[in-house]
Amino acid sequence: MGYYEINKRDGALTELIVGQNWLLQTLSDVFNQQEQNRVESSTVRVRRYSVSKLIKARRKAQREWCGAIAALESLLLILDNQCGGLILSAPGTVLSTDTLLSRFETGIFTPKAFNPLALMPVSPTKQTETSTITQLPLLPNDPIAEELFCLAFTSSFSLTMVLGQDCQGIPAFQFSFCPETNQQIWKTLRSRLLVTNHSQLSHLDEVVAQYLPTTPDYALVTHFSRQLLKHLPDPPAPPGVTEPPPELDIPQEPPEVELLEALSHEIRTPLTTIRTLTRLLLKKRCQLTEKAIQRLESIDGECSEQIDRMELILRAAALSKQEQQVPLVPISLEQVFYQSIPCWRERARRRNVILDVVLPPKLPTVVTDPAMLHQVLTGVMENFTRSLPHGGEIQVQVQTAGDRLKLELQSQSSHESNSFKSLGQLLMFGRSTGCLRLNLDATKNLFHALGGKLIVRQKPQQGEVFTIFLPLDLP
Repeated sequence: MGYYEINKRDGALTELIVGQNWLLQTLSDVFNQQEQNRVESSTVRVRRYSVSKLIKARRKAQREWCGAIAALESLLLILDNQCGGLILSAPGTVLSTDTLLSRFETGIFTPKAFNPLALMPVSPTKQTETSTITQLPLLPNDPIAEELFCLAFTSSFSLTMVLGQDCQGIPAFQFSFCPETNQQIWKTLRSRLLVTNHSQLSHLDEVVAQYLPTTPDYALVTHFSRQLLKHLPDPPAPPGVTEPPPELDIPQEPPEVELLEALSHEIRTPLTTIRTLTRLLLKKRCQLTEKAIQRLESIDGECSEQIDRMELILRAAALSKQEQQVPLVPISLEQVFYQSIPCWRERARRRNVILDVVLPPKLPTVVTDPAMLHQVLTGVMENFTRSLPHGGEIQVQVQTAGDRLKLELQSQSSHESNSFKSLGQLLMFGRSTGCLRLNLDATKNLFHALGGKLIVRQKPQQGEVFTIFLPLDLP
Protein backbone atom coordinates (compact mmCIF):
# COMPACT_ATOMS: atom_id res chain seq x y z
CA MET A 1 0.00 0.00 0.00
CA GLY A 2 1.76 3.13 -1.23
CA TYR A 3 1.84 6.67 0.08
CA TYR A 4 3.30 9.98 -0.95
CA GLU A 5 4.98 12.58 1.21
CA ILE A 6 4.52 16.33 1.40
CA ASN A 7 7.50 18.27 2.71
CA LYS A 8 7.32 21.38 4.83
CA ARG A 9 8.66 23.41 1.94
CA ASP A 10 5.37 22.84 0.12
CA GLY A 11 3.72 25.36 2.40
CA ALA A 12 0.31 25.66 0.76
CA LEU A 13 -0.23 21.91 0.46
CA THR A 14 0.99 21.21 4.00
CA GLU A 15 -1.31 23.86 5.39
CA LEU A 16 -4.15 22.43 3.33
CA ILE A 17 -3.79 18.82 4.53
CA VAL A 18 -3.17 19.43 8.23
CA GLY A 19 -6.04 21.93 8.28
CA GLN A 20 -4.20 24.72 10.11
CA ASN A 21 -6.07 27.34 8.15
CA TRP A 22 -9.47 27.83 9.77
CA LEU A 23 -11.38 28.11 6.49
CA LEU A 24 -10.20 24.66 5.40
CA GLN A 25 -10.59 23.06 8.81
CA THR A 26 -13.54 20.74 9.17
CA LEU A 27 -15.11 19.42 12.34
CA SER A 28 -13.44 16.09 11.65
CA ASP A 29 -10.13 17.94 11.81
CA VAL A 30 -10.87 18.90 15.41
CA PHE A 31 -11.33 15.24 16.32
CA ASN A 32 -8.28 14.22 14.33
CA GLN A 33 -5.96 16.89 15.73
CA GLN A 34 -4.62 14.77 18.56
CA GLU A 35 -3.72 11.94 16.22
CA GLN A 36 -2.26 14.35 13.68
CA ASN A 37 0.04 15.76 16.34
CA ARG A 38 1.68 12.35 16.61
CA VAL A 39 2.78 12.60 12.99
CA GLU A 40 6.22 14.14 12.40
CA SER A 41 5.85 17.86 11.80
CA SER A 42 7.94 17.72 8.63
CA THR A 43 6.00 15.00 6.84
CA VAL A 44 2.35 14.18 6.26
CA ARG A 45 1.47 10.75 4.91
CA VAL A 46 -1.66 10.27 2.83
CA ARG A 47 -2.50 6.63 2.26
CA ARG A 48 -4.49 5.33 -0.67
CA TYR A 49 -7.11 2.69 -0.06
CA SER A 50 -9.08 0.38 -2.30
CA VAL A 51 -12.52 1.42 -3.47
CA SER A 52 -14.13 -1.53 -1.66
CA LYS A 53 -12.61 -0.45 1.65
CA LEU A 54 -13.85 3.12 1.18
CA ILE A 55 -17.36 1.86 0.40
CA LYS A 56 -17.41 -0.38 3.48
CA ALA A 57 -16.13 2.46 5.67
CA ARG A 58 -18.79 4.83 4.33
CA ARG A 59 -21.55 2.30 4.95
CA LYS A 60 -20.32 1.72 8.49
CA ALA A 61 -20.09 5.45 9.24
CA GLN A 62 -23.60 6.09 7.88
CA ARG A 63 -25.06 3.31 10.04
CA GLU A 64 -23.35 4.74 13.13
CA TRP A 65 -24.60 8.25 12.33
CA CYS A 66 -28.19 7.00 12.09
CA GLY A 67 -27.86 5.11 15.36
CA ALA A 68 -26.35 8.16 17.07
CA ILE A 69 -29.25 10.42 16.04
CA ALA A 70 -31.72 8.00 17.60
CA ALA A 71 -29.50 7.66 20.69
CA LEU A 72 -29.34 11.45 21.14
CA GLU A 73 -33.13 11.78 21.04
CA SER A 74 -33.46 8.95 23.55
CA LEU A 75 -30.94 10.66 25.82
CA LEU A 76 -32.70 14.03 25.62
CA LEU A 77 -36.09 12.46 26.34
CA ILE A 78 -34.95 10.91 29.64
CA LEU A 79 -33.81 14.30 30.96
CA ASP A 80 -36.04 16.65 32.88
CA ASN A 81 -38.89 17.98 30.74
CA GLN A 82 -37.80 21.51 31.62
CA CYS A 83 -34.27 20.88 30.33
CA GLY A 84 -33.55 22.95 27.26
CA GLY A 85 -30.49 23.84 25.28
CA LEU A 86 -29.07 24.49 21.84
CA ILE A 87 -28.74 22.09 18.89
CA LEU A 88 -26.51 23.08 15.96
CA SER A 89 -26.47 20.75 12.98
CA ALA A 90 -26.20 20.28 9.22
CA PRO A 91 -27.55 19.69 6.67
CA GLY A 92 -30.88 19.60 8.57
CA THR A 93 -32.28 19.33 12.06
CA VAL A 94 -31.66 16.00 13.81
CA LEU A 95 -34.68 16.31 16.12
CA SER A 96 -37.95 14.78 14.94
CA THR A 97 -40.27 14.85 17.97
CA ASP A 98 -42.39 17.90 18.85
CA THR A 99 -41.50 17.49 22.53
CA LEU A 100 -37.82 18.09 21.86
CA LEU A 101 -38.32 20.70 19.15
CA SER A 102 -40.29 22.84 21.59
CA ARG A 103 -37.51 22.69 24.22
CA PHE A 104 -34.41 23.34 22.16
CA GLU A 105 -33.22 26.20 20.04
CA THR A 106 -32.09 24.83 16.68
CA GLY A 107 -29.48 26.26 14.33
CA ILE A 108 -28.96 24.73 10.90
CA PHE A 109 -25.82 25.59 8.94
CA THR A 110 -26.34 26.07 5.20
CA PRO A 111 -24.16 27.59 2.44
CA LYS A 112 -24.32 31.38 2.39
CA ALA A 113 -24.85 31.37 -1.36
CA PHE A 114 -28.43 30.27 -0.72
CA ASN A 115 -30.97 32.92 0.16
CA PRO A 116 -33.59 31.38 2.52
CA LEU A 117 -36.12 34.07 1.55
CA ALA A 118 -36.36 32.51 -1.88
CA LEU A 119 -38.15 29.50 -0.42
CA MET A 120 -39.83 29.32 2.94
CA PRO A 121 -38.02 31.65 5.33
CA VAL A 122 -38.06 30.94 9.04
CA SER A 123 -37.51 34.10 11.05
CA PRO A 124 -34.89 33.75 13.79
CA THR A 125 -37.05 35.72 16.19
CA LYS A 126 -40.46 34.30 15.38
CA GLN A 127 -41.66 31.28 17.35
CA THR A 128 -43.31 28.59 15.25
CA GLU A 129 -45.77 26.07 16.62
CA THR A 130 -43.01 23.79 17.89
CA SER A 131 -39.60 25.46 17.73
CA THR A 132 -37.36 28.27 16.58
CA ILE A 133 -35.16 27.23 13.67
CA THR A 134 -32.40 29.62 12.70
CA GLN A 135 -30.62 29.40 9.35
CA LEU A 136 -26.89 29.92 9.92
CA PRO A 137 -24.75 30.82 6.88
CA LEU A 138 -21.68 29.07 5.57
CA LEU A 139 -19.33 30.71 3.11
CA PRO A 140 -19.41 29.31 -0.44
CA ASN A 141 -17.09 26.31 -0.80
CA ASP A 142 -16.80 25.79 2.96
CA PRO A 143 -15.67 22.16 3.49
CA ILE A 144 -17.90 21.89 6.58
CA ALA A 145 -20.87 21.81 4.17
CA GLU A 146 -19.70 18.35 3.09
CA GLU A 147 -20.03 16.92 6.61
CA LEU A 148 -23.04 15.78 8.60
CA PHE A 149 -22.76 17.01 12.16
CA CYS A 150 -24.60 17.86 15.34
CA LEU A 151 -23.41 19.89 18.34
CA ALA A 152 -25.73 19.74 21.37
CA PHE A 153 -25.49 21.95 24.46
CA THR A 154 -27.61 21.11 27.52
CA SER A 155 -27.31 21.74 31.25
CA SER A 156 -26.35 18.06 31.75
CA PHE A 157 -23.89 17.46 28.92
CA SER A 158 -22.50 18.62 25.61
CA LEU A 159 -22.10 16.29 22.67
CA THR A 160 -20.62 16.51 19.17
CA MET A 161 -21.37 13.97 16.44
CA VAL A 162 -19.68 14.18 13.05
CA LEU A 163 -19.95 12.06 9.93
CA GLY A 164 -16.77 12.99 8.07
CA GLN A 165 -13.29 11.52 7.68
CA ASP A 166 -10.54 10.26 9.94
CA CYS A 167 -6.87 11.26 9.78
CA GLN A 168 -6.26 9.00 6.78
CA GLY A 169 -9.18 10.41 4.79
CA ILE A 170 -11.37 7.34 5.38
CA PRO A 171 -15.11 7.99 5.93
CA ALA A 172 -15.76 7.79 9.67
CA PHE A 173 -18.31 8.66 12.34
CA GLN A 174 -16.95 10.27 15.51
CA PHE A 175 -18.57 11.60 18.67
CA SER A 176 -17.38 13.15 21.91
CA PHE A 177 -18.77 14.22 25.29
CA CYS A 178 -15.43 15.86 26.15
CA PRO A 179 -16.00 19.52 27.17
CA GLU A 180 -12.70 20.67 25.65
CA THR A 181 -13.43 19.02 22.31
CA ASN A 182 -16.96 20.39 22.17
CA GLN A 183 -15.77 23.88 23.07
CA GLN A 184 -13.28 23.69 20.21
CA ILE A 185 -16.04 22.51 17.87
CA TRP A 186 -18.11 25.53 18.88
CA LYS A 187 -15.16 27.86 18.26
CA THR A 188 -14.78 26.36 14.79
CA LEU A 189 -18.45 26.92 13.98
CA ARG A 190 -18.41 30.34 15.62
CA SER A 191 -15.58 31.44 13.33
CA ARG A 192 -17.91 30.86 10.37
CA LEU A 193 -20.54 33.13 11.90
CA LEU A 194 -17.94 35.72 12.83
CA VAL A 195 -16.58 36.08 9.32
CA THR A 196 -20.11 36.42 7.90
CA ASN A 197 -21.02 38.98 10.59
CA HIS A 198 -24.15 37.02 11.40
CA SER A 199 -26.73 38.94 13.39
CA GLN A 200 -27.47 36.05 15.78
CA LEU A 201 -23.86 35.53 16.89
CA SER A 202 -24.16 37.52 20.12
CA HIS A 203 -27.37 35.67 20.99
CA LEU A 204 -25.73 32.30 20.37
CA ASP A 205 -22.77 33.34 22.50
CA GLU A 206 -25.18 34.00 25.37
CA VAL A 207 -26.92 30.65 24.90
CA VAL A 208 -23.64 28.72 24.79
CA ALA A 209 -22.43 30.60 27.88
CA GLN A 210 -25.59 29.49 29.65
CA TYR A 211 -24.83 25.85 28.79
CA LEU A 212 -21.05 25.75 29.14
CA PRO A 213 -19.73 22.24 28.40
CA THR A 214 -19.24 20.15 31.54
CA THR A 215 -18.07 16.60 32.13
CA PRO A 216 -21.26 14.50 32.01
CA ASP A 217 -22.37 11.77 34.38
CA TYR A 218 -21.00 8.44 33.18
CA ALA A 219 -24.55 7.03 33.21
CA LEU A 220 -25.57 9.44 30.44
CA VAL A 221 -22.61 8.42 28.30
CA THR A 222 -23.37 4.76 28.93
CA HIS A 223 -27.03 5.25 28.01
CA PHE A 224 -26.06 7.01 24.78
CA SER A 225 -23.61 4.26 23.80
CA ARG A 226 -26.15 1.51 24.46
CA GLN A 227 -28.85 3.31 22.49
CA LEU A 228 -26.44 3.90 19.60
CA LEU A 229 -25.74 0.18 19.36
CA LYS A 230 -29.43 -0.63 19.76
CA HIS A 231 -30.48 1.65 16.90
CA LEU A 232 -27.79 0.71 14.40
CA PRO A 233 -29.48 -0.09 11.07
CA ASP A 234 -29.09 -3.68 10.02
CA PRO A 235 -25.97 -4.27 7.89
CA PRO A 236 -26.26 -5.83 4.43
CA ALA A 237 -26.79 -9.56 4.55
CA PRO A 238 -23.55 -11.51 4.02
CA PRO A 239 -23.29 -13.35 0.73
CA GLY A 240 -24.40 -16.98 0.79
CA VAL A 241 -21.80 -19.68 1.03
CA THR A 242 -23.72 -22.33 -0.91
CA GLU A 243 -22.29 -22.78 -4.38
CA PRO A 244 -24.76 -23.24 -7.23
CA PRO A 245 -24.85 -26.57 -9.04
CA PRO A 246 -22.26 -26.62 -11.84
CA GLU A 247 -24.88 -27.27 -14.51
CA LEU A 248 -26.66 -23.96 -13.80
CA ASP A 249 -25.60 -21.00 -15.90
CA ILE A 250 -25.30 -18.30 -13.25
CA PRO A 251 -24.52 -14.86 -14.72
CA GLN A 252 -21.33 -13.40 -13.32
CA GLU A 253 -20.93 -9.85 -12.13
CA PRO A 254 -20.09 -7.66 -15.16
CA PRO A 255 -16.47 -6.43 -15.19
CA GLU A 256 -17.74 -2.91 -15.97
CA VAL A 257 -18.82 -2.45 -12.34
CA GLU A 258 -15.29 -2.95 -11.03
CA LEU A 259 -13.96 -0.76 -13.82
CA LEU A 260 -16.39 2.05 -12.97
CA GLU A 261 -15.43 1.91 -9.33
CA ALA A 262 -11.75 2.18 -10.16
CA LEU A 263 -12.25 4.97 -12.71
CA SER A 264 -14.53 6.90 -10.38
CA HIS A 265 -11.93 6.84 -7.64
CA GLU A 266 -9.05 7.78 -9.95
CA ILE A 267 -11.01 10.67 -11.51
CA ARG A 268 -12.31 12.13 -8.26
CA THR A 269 -8.93 12.09 -6.48
CA PRO A 270 -7.11 14.64 -8.73
CA LEU A 271 -10.27 16.71 -9.19
CA THR A 272 -10.67 17.00 -5.42
CA THR A 273 -7.08 18.24 -5.17
CA ILE A 274 -7.64 20.78 -7.97
CA ARG A 275 -10.87 21.98 -6.36
CA THR A 276 -9.31 22.35 -2.92
CA LEU A 277 -6.30 24.27 -4.24
CA THR A 278 -8.65 26.47 -6.26
CA ARG A 279 -10.60 27.29 -3.11
CA LEU A 280 -7.34 28.09 -1.37
CA LEU A 281 -6.54 30.62 -4.10
CA LEU A 282 -10.02 32.10 -3.89
CA LYS A 283 -9.34 32.98 -0.28
CA LYS A 284 -6.92 35.63 -1.59
CA ARG A 285 -9.65 37.50 -3.46
CA CYS A 286 -8.22 40.86 -2.58
CA GLN A 287 -5.08 39.98 -4.56
CA LEU A 288 -6.93 38.72 -7.64
CA THR A 289 -8.58 40.45 -10.58
CA GLU A 290 -12.30 40.03 -11.19
CA LYS A 291 -11.61 37.94 -14.29
CA ALA A 292 -9.27 35.64 -12.33
CA ILE A 293 -11.90 35.17 -9.63
CA GLN A 294 -14.52 34.27 -12.23
CA ARG A 295 -12.23 31.72 -13.85
CA LEU A 296 -11.32 30.14 -10.53
CA GLU A 297 -14.99 29.93 -9.55
CA SER A 298 -15.70 28.31 -12.91
CA ILE A 299 -12.95 25.71 -12.26
CA ASP A 300 -14.40 25.05 -8.81
CA GLY A 301 -17.90 24.59 -10.23
CA GLU A 302 -16.78 22.25 -13.01
CA CYS A 303 -14.74 20.15 -10.58
CA SER A 304 -17.66 19.92 -8.16
CA GLU A 305 -20.06 18.82 -10.90
CA GLN A 306 -17.69 16.13 -12.14
CA ILE A 307 -16.96 14.89 -8.59
CA ASP A 308 -20.69 14.69 -7.86
CA ARG A 309 -21.30 12.88 -11.14
CA MET A 310 -18.61 10.27 -10.45
CA GLU A 311 -19.78 9.82 -6.85
CA LEU A 312 -23.29 9.12 -8.15
CA ILE A 313 -21.94 6.57 -10.62
CA LEU A 314 -19.99 4.94 -7.78
CA ARG A 315 -23.16 4.66 -5.70
CA ALA A 316 -25.06 3.16 -8.61
CA ALA A 317 -22.29 0.62 -9.17
CA ALA A 318 -22.29 -0.40 -5.49
CA LEU A 319 -26.07 -0.81 -5.51
CA SER A 320 -25.95 -2.89 -8.68
CA LYS A 321 -23.72 -5.35 -6.78
CA GLN A 322 -26.21 -5.35 -3.87
CA GLU A 323 -23.35 -4.57 -1.51
CA GLN A 324 -24.72 -1.29 -0.19
CA GLN A 325 -27.66 -0.78 2.12
CA VAL A 326 -28.76 2.83 2.45
CA PRO A 327 -29.79 3.80 6.01
CA LEU A 328 -33.09 5.71 5.90
CA VAL A 329 -33.99 8.29 8.54
CA PRO A 330 -36.76 10.90 8.96
CA ILE A 331 -35.63 14.22 7.48
CA SER A 332 -37.38 17.53 6.94
CA LEU A 333 -37.89 17.94 3.20
CA GLU A 334 -37.55 21.66 3.75
CA GLN A 335 -33.87 21.16 4.61
CA VAL A 336 -33.31 18.94 1.57
CA PHE A 337 -34.62 21.69 -0.70
CA TYR A 338 -32.63 24.37 1.12
CA GLN A 339 -29.51 22.44 0.15
CA SER A 340 -30.55 21.31 -3.34
CA ILE A 341 -32.41 24.15 -5.05
CA PRO A 342 -29.51 26.66 -5.14
CA CYS A 343 -27.39 24.01 -6.87
CA TRP A 344 -30.19 23.28 -9.36
CA ARG A 345 -30.66 26.97 -10.13
CA GLU A 346 -26.94 27.55 -10.68
CA ARG A 347 -26.60 24.64 -13.11
CA ALA A 348 -29.75 25.67 -14.96
CA ARG A 349 -28.48 29.27 -15.18
CA ARG A 350 -25.19 28.13 -16.71
CA ARG A 351 -27.17 26.42 -19.50
CA ASN A 352 -29.62 29.33 -19.88
CA VAL A 353 -32.54 27.20 -18.71
CA ILE A 354 -35.28 28.64 -16.50
CA LEU A 355 -36.07 26.66 -13.35
CA ASP A 356 -39.46 27.21 -11.73
CA VAL A 357 -39.95 25.49 -8.35
CA VAL A 358 -43.47 25.34 -6.92
CA LEU A 359 -43.59 24.28 -3.27
CA PRO A 360 -46.56 23.88 -0.91
CA PRO A 361 -46.82 26.21 2.12
CA LYS A 362 -45.59 23.45 4.42
CA LEU A 363 -43.31 20.58 3.50
CA PRO A 364 -43.64 17.25 5.32
CA THR A 365 -40.99 14.94 6.74
CA VAL A 366 -39.88 12.05 4.54
CA VAL A 367 -37.93 8.89 5.33
CA THR A 368 -34.77 8.75 3.24
CA ASP A 369 -31.03 9.39 3.19
CA PRO A 370 -30.72 13.22 2.94
CA ALA A 371 -27.20 13.36 1.51
CA MET A 372 -27.87 10.70 -1.12
CA LEU A 373 -31.27 12.20 -1.99
CA HIS A 374 -29.62 15.56 -2.67
CA GLN A 375 -27.04 13.83 -4.85
CA VAL A 376 -29.56 11.79 -6.84
CA LEU A 377 -32.01 14.66 -7.34
CA THR A 378 -29.18 16.91 -8.51
CA GLY A 379 -28.07 14.23 -10.96
CA VAL A 380 -31.60 13.89 -12.35
CA MET A 381 -31.94 17.67 -12.61
CA GLU A 382 -28.60 17.90 -14.45
CA ASN A 383 -29.65 15.26 -16.99
CA PHE A 384 -33.00 16.99 -17.40
CA THR A 385 -31.34 20.39 -17.91
CA ARG A 386 -28.85 19.09 -20.45
CA SER A 387 -31.64 17.68 -22.60
CA LEU A 388 -33.23 21.11 -23.09
CA PRO A 389 -32.23 23.76 -25.65
CA HIS A 390 -31.16 27.21 -24.46
CA GLY A 391 -34.15 29.20 -23.25
CA GLY A 392 -36.08 26.12 -22.15
CA GLU A 393 -37.94 25.92 -18.86
CA ILE A 394 -38.26 23.23 -16.19
CA GLN A 395 -41.08 23.22 -13.67
CA VAL A 396 -40.77 21.33 -10.40
CA GLN A 397 -43.96 20.69 -8.44
CA VAL A 398 -44.22 19.10 -5.00
CA GLN A 399 -47.36 17.75 -3.34
CA THR A 400 -48.47 14.90 -1.11
CA ALA A 401 -50.15 11.83 -2.56
CA GLY A 402 -51.51 9.54 0.15
CA ASP A 403 -48.66 8.18 2.25
CA ARG A 404 -46.06 9.46 -0.20
CA LEU A 405 -44.66 12.73 -1.40
CA LYS A 406 -44.90 13.40 -5.12
CA LEU A 407 -42.20 15.43 -6.88
CA GLU A 408 -42.74 16.04 -10.59
CA LEU A 409 -40.28 17.48 -13.10
CA GLN A 410 -41.56 18.54 -16.51
CA SER A 411 -40.23 20.73 -19.30
CA GLN A 412 -41.98 23.67 -20.90
CA SER A 413 -40.00 23.39 -24.14
CA SER A 414 -39.32 20.61 -26.60
CA HIS A 415 -36.31 18.48 -25.81
CA GLU A 416 -33.37 18.35 -28.15
CA SER A 417 -33.00 15.11 -30.06
CA ASN A 418 -29.87 13.90 -28.31
CA SER A 419 -28.72 10.48 -29.41
CA PHE A 420 -27.56 8.39 -26.46
CA LYS A 421 -25.73 5.10 -26.80
CA SER A 422 -25.84 2.46 -24.09
CA LEU A 423 -22.53 1.69 -22.37
CA GLY A 424 -22.96 -1.52 -20.43
CA GLN A 425 -25.57 -1.91 -17.70
CA LEU A 426 -25.29 1.50 -16.01
CA LEU A 427 -24.28 4.29 -18.37
CA MET A 428 -25.45 6.17 -21.45
CA PHE A 429 -23.16 8.18 -23.72
CA GLY A 430 -24.39 11.28 -25.54
CA ARG A 431 -22.96 11.20 -29.04
CA SER A 432 -23.71 14.88 -29.74
CA THR A 433 -22.65 16.23 -26.34
CA GLY A 434 -19.97 13.72 -25.29
CA CYS A 435 -21.47 13.46 -21.79
CA LEU A 436 -21.99 10.39 -19.62
CA ARG A 437 -25.08 9.78 -17.54
CA LEU A 438 -26.74 6.94 -15.67
CA ASN A 439 -29.35 5.05 -17.64
CA LEU A 440 -32.97 4.90 -16.56
CA ASP A 441 -32.72 1.50 -14.83
CA ALA A 442 -29.75 2.63 -12.72
CA THR A 443 -31.54 5.85 -11.78
CA LYS A 444 -34.66 3.95 -10.78
CA ASN A 445 -32.52 1.63 -8.68
CA LEU A 446 -31.09 4.63 -6.79
CA PHE A 447 -34.55 5.92 -5.93
CA HIS A 448 -35.61 2.42 -4.88
CA ALA A 449 -32.65 2.33 -2.46
CA LEU A 450 -33.87 5.65 -1.04
CA GLY A 451 -37.27 4.12 -0.29
CA GLY A 452 -38.88 5.86 -3.25
CA LYS A 453 -39.96 5.26 -6.81
CA LEU A 454 -39.33 6.92 -10.18
CA ILE A 455 -41.82 6.90 -13.05
CA VAL A 456 -40.90 8.34 -16.46
CA ARG A 457 -43.43 9.01 -19.19
CA GLN A 458 -43.44 10.79 -22.52
CA LYS A 459 -45.53 13.94 -22.95
CA PRO A 460 -46.45 15.02 -26.50
CA GLN A 461 -44.43 18.01 -27.75
CA GLN A 462 -42.60 18.29 -24.41
CA GLY A 463 -40.51 15.17 -23.94
CA GLU A 464 -40.05 13.25 -20.70
CA VAL A 465 -41.85 13.83 -17.40
CA PHE A 466 -40.15 12.55 -14.24
CA THR A 467 -42.42 11.71 -11.30
CA ILE A 468 -40.66 10.83 -8.04
CA PHE A 469 -42.43 9.35 -4.99
CA LEU A 470 -40.85 9.36 -1.52
CA PRO A 471 -42.31 7.77 1.66
CA LEU A 472 -43.70 10.19 4.25
CA ASP A 473 -42.80 9.88 7.93
CA LEU A 474 -46.29 9.14 9.21
CA PRO A 475 -47.10 8.71 12.95
